Amino acid sequence: MISVADQPWFADVALQKVLALLNSDGGEGRVVGGAVRNSLLGEPVSDVDIATTLTPDVVTARAMAAGIKAVPTGIDHGTVTLVVEGRPFEVTTLRRDVTTNGRHAQVAFGTDWQADAERRDFTINALYADAQGQVIDLAGGLADVESGTLRFIGEARQRIAEDHLRILRFFRFFAWYGRGRPDAEGLRACAAAKGDLARLSAERVWSEMKKLLTAPDPGRALLWMRQVGVLTAILPETEKWGIDAIPGLIATEEALGWKPDPLLRLAAIVPDDAARLKAMSERLKLSRAESDALKQFAEAPRPAEDLSDMALDRLLYTQGVEGVVARLKLALASARARAQGDVKAMQAAGGYTRLLARAQGFERPAFPLTGGDVISLGIAPGPQVGKLLAELEGEWLKANFALSRETLLARLKERLK
Repeated sequence: MISVADQPWFADVALQKVLALLNSDGGEGRVVGGAVRNSLLGEPVSDVDIATTLTPDVVTARAMAAGIKAVPTGIDHGTVTLVVEGRPFEVTTLRRDVTTNGRHAQVAFGTDWQADAERRDFTINALYADAQGQVIDLAGGLADVESGTLRFIGEARQRIAEDHLRILRFFRFFAWYGRGRPDAEGLRACAAAKGDLARLSAERVWSEMKKLLTAPDPGRALLWMRQVGVLTAILPETEKWGIDAIPGLIATEEALGWKPDPLLRLAAIVPDDAARLKAMSERLKLSRAESDALKQFAEAPRPAEDLSDMALDRLLYTQGVEGVVARLKLALASARARAQGDVKAMQAAGGYTRLLARAQGFERPAFPLTGGDVISLGIAPGPQVGKLLAELEGEWLKANFALSRETLLARLKERLK
């Protein structure tokens, strides 16, 4: 028997308390999904989800009797979150789908573990661990974990018809856990149903794509998405731009120890045009921070590899660090990808490495003058104050931030004579 009992997360006192609560008086609870899958794959475990034969009201009553906080986070779908020692555990009653419409499902609670397994999306997500840590496989997930196969449970087209988001989940889980080629039946089903992606909310689409782009190497998943038309359906901006920059970016990330950055990877596969990126951000309903990051990237010019330190500093001051750093990272990755036997590309990579190091250590200097300085010299508040400050700031920039406050005040007074 395969077991996860020796895993630190399984031995956690808080989890054992929850399992003891559920596995008494005729009830049963099992860990399900990602925690079991990741343990078998040797991957980190973050969230621990639990399935149970107990209904939500019974779970809540037992928790309250034991002094455990119970939060009805998804009560309509049978989910209660139990908080033990500050740690949340989602506990969901076994279910079967009554009706589905591609986006939402009505469920009925039950006690049949096989039925619960068969309503899940992929075989590797339908693995359970009982209270003793023994792994229970009701859908063939163990073999698929071993072979790196991502496979729908049951008929792929039917599972996608139940929930169109499973198209994107197919490629997201393939990016994280798949090896070789994607499952042929799943690939055909995703291609046939790609038109249904338009029925999904923008938030759900971006959430899945962001998770996919955070995978250690999403390159193969993006390639297959492009080949079957799924990538164009959700990111039409990539149609002419392509995904050729991804392999070089991933190689550079691995070589230089960069953490996976989904926004940088997104920037690598879409046009660096401010208007188009703004429209894309609005369509996908990116957060303000994400939209601003793409805006800074689009508006920042790509620095030449031989740009001087002072010129770079001025660029960082006027454009902002984040957008320039993104430009430099993509330029460095491109140069490194061409560098094999290419002397010019090797030199460019060296130049971008130097510039990137300086940009990442840049601290934006504060302009020495304020509006108050101008007003104190008799200028009334208004546009003239901003105009004078902008002129002097321009001179300060040209002097590489070297002009002192005293010098700037003297020049200001000279202007006001």
